[in-house]
Amino acid sequence: MGKLFKNFTKKDIGMIIVSIILIIFQVWLDLKLPDYMSSITRLIQTENSTLTDILTQGGYMLLCAGGSLLSAVVVGYLASCVAASFSLTLREKIFAKVESFGMEEIKKFSTSSLITRTTNDVTQIEMLVAMGLQLLIKAPIMAIWAVSKILGKNIQWSALTGIGVLILLVTVSTLMFIVLPRFSKVQKLIDKINGVTRENLTGIRVIRAFNAEGFQEDRFQQVNEELTKTQLFNQRCFAIMNPVMNLVNYFLTLGIYFLGAFMIAEAGMVDKINLFSDMVVFSSYGMQVIMSFLMLAMIFMMWPRAEVSAKRINEVLESDISIADGTKTTATKEVGTVEFKNVSFKYPDADEYLLKDISFKANKGDTIAFIGSTGSGKSTLINLVPRFYDVTEGEVLVDGINVKDYTQEALHNKIGYVPQKAVMFTGTVASNVSYGDNGRAKPTMKKIKEAVAVAQAKDFVENMDGQYEAHIARGGTNVSGGQKQRLAIARAIARDPEIYIFDDSFSALDYQTDAILRKELKKYTKDATSLIVAQRIGTIMNADQIIVLDKGNVVGMGTHKELLKTCEVYKEIALSQVTKEELENA
Repeated sequence: MGKLFKNFTKKDIGMIIVSIILIIFQVWLDLKLPDYMSSITRLIQTENSTLTDILTQGGYMLLCAGGSLLSAVVVGYLASCVAASFSLTLREKIFAKVESFGMEEIKKFSTSSLITRTTNDVTQIEMLVAMGLQLLIKAPIMAIWAVSKILGKNIQWSALTGIGVLILLVTVSTLMFIVLPRFSKVQKLIDKINGVTRENLTGIRVIRAFNAEGFQEDRFQQVNEELTKTQLFNQRCFAIMNPVMNLVNYFLTLGIYFLGAFMIAEAGMVDKINLFSDMVVFSSYGMQVIMSFLMLAMIFMMWPRAEVSAKRINEVLESDISIADGTKTTATKEVGTVEFKNVSFKYPDADEYLLKDISFKANKGDTIAFIGSTGSGKSTLINLVPRFYDVTEGEVLVDGINVKDYTQEALHNKIGYVPQKAVMFTGTVASNVSYGDNGRAKPTMKKIKEAVAVAQAKDFVENMDGQYEAHIARGGTNVSGGQKQRLAIARAIARDPEIYIFDDSFSALDYQTDAILRKELKKYTKDATSLIVAQRIGTIMNADQIIVLDKGNVVGMGTHKELLKTCEVYKEIALSQVTKEELENA
């Protein structure tokens, strides 16, 4: 928890200091009230006292109460400001940290867990900060100050107060011991319920198509019931706190008056007045002590869950980044080259290599295609170029420099990447095509239209309501799969990169659109290097070099015609898609 508090800004610390001063002032005012009450009690029982004297002491009590109220309001406002500012800083840091994650870290934390940590966990910390500033600081000050005022005044009353405090400490400690492990479980269950809900919303079409609504409801019900039972257990445990506090409070007051009655009965006339006055004061201070522990108990009810949330947030903030930035921002004389030198790769914690000893070089203007059976490592191979993962052995060079030596910003500015699954962001067609920063000025509308035209998306875009300013829903749910792919390709084209990476980016297009798009793309990207992963022979047969992968090994490398003669794996893939006559005439 303490590590997170380092995220307080100077302004937050200033407000905290002001709050502490006001809280001390408020406690002083609260503890002055019993003194004035004692004075009024003495004045009432004194023969020569006047109404004016009594009203004066009553006026002081009202001033103390008013000042305490005003201080409490100001502290509450400052505490809310500090808590809101702290949670803002915390969310920003979590978001920035997640953005710096490599694929290894992203897979370590599930998406639903990262969402919970950024929202629910931060909220738990925010609530603790808001309440803690008001209660966690006030309670110990009030308890110590009140005890110092009553300590030594009367042994019996002091002992009675001590017993009450001991009962409260034992109750709070026992509850903390029972409940703390279950709060960790609660946060994990919230992760789980977020995951199930997210899956349900993402896969709603498949769920409906397979009539699986009942199955999904059962899944949600199971997780929901487990979360509810755990939460109910925690709340039932904490429900014990309130009656225990009230019982201790009432019995302490009753005990003070019970003992006081015997002491007053046995005392002389003068001592009776002093004892009665002391009893009134002592009962007030005793209640202040109990109230202090009641405030601490409220914090202890929030602390376990906040502690768990803090650990989960720290797990994210303290995660080691596997993809560390290099220092180079400029390249050598080479432009648009990609070279793999004896590259082998295996996923973290995997036993076997997915890619083994791969070497090739793509020069400026070359089109290099990768083909192979599912799971042969095609997508993994090209994901090593933008450093979504780092190689296990060997090196990947871009423009003659190891990709590890580049800053990630400089490396990514050289690349136009089209993923296997096209991703659209909430916004417009234009904002999606001009998405990101490539180190140069944002693409103009002319450039956007040009990129859309090359990607064969012009017809459907200009038929949309608003055309280039037409709304695109989150995830591109209001456009088809093929339309998303073409917009994703247009996004890469609009960057004018040195290197294009197409990760099976033509799979959702019909053969005619695919052929026209590749023809236009070849003209437009003649000075850029293109790396293409594809399943269709027709997509890659005109590539300058085709690399055939099988179980992570290169089993063939050459042009389409060369591979038909020399690579049996390539020939089998080709014959599974087109006839022998079509291959010979290609």
